[in-house]
Amino acid sequence: MSALITRQPPGVEGGSTTLRRVRRWYRMEYVLVGSGLALLPWLVVLADNLPAVAVASNWRTVWIGLDAAEAVALIATGLLAVRGHRLYPLTATAAATLLVVDAWFDTMTAAPGADQVSAAAMALGAELPLAVVCVVLAARGHARRTV
Repeated sequence: MSALITRQPPGVEGGSTTLRRVRRWYRMEYVLVGSGLALLPWLVVLADNLPAVAVASNWRTVWIGLDAAEAVALIATGLLAVRGHRLYPLTATAAATLLVVDAWFDTMTAAPGADQVSAAAMALGAELPLAVVCVVLAARGHARRTV
């Protein structure tokens, strides 16, 4: 990034704008890193204080909402990719993330026995393979835009 700044001599139109953009970018990166680091001690607090068993009053709504978000992300990714739209790598990334989260929570919250087997089968047979497809699609789309 510093090479980008030094390529434009001082006083050239847009030079200060580029410098401001780069500085703003670095500040946002530091905010993200700081936020991630701040979450680390919070994980210890959660591990010590969360109950082993909990009842969720909106259980159905949560799962329906997650699956609906996955459906929207997959449909949007497919439609945008078919059209060659520049945003499909973003929707593919979102879809992959939602699918991995769904697989994680399905397998971690399944009751022992048939529910656990069913959750593992869905994760390994559908959710995770679809997530891989989305990641590959996103990477290819990103690579095309940067070449």
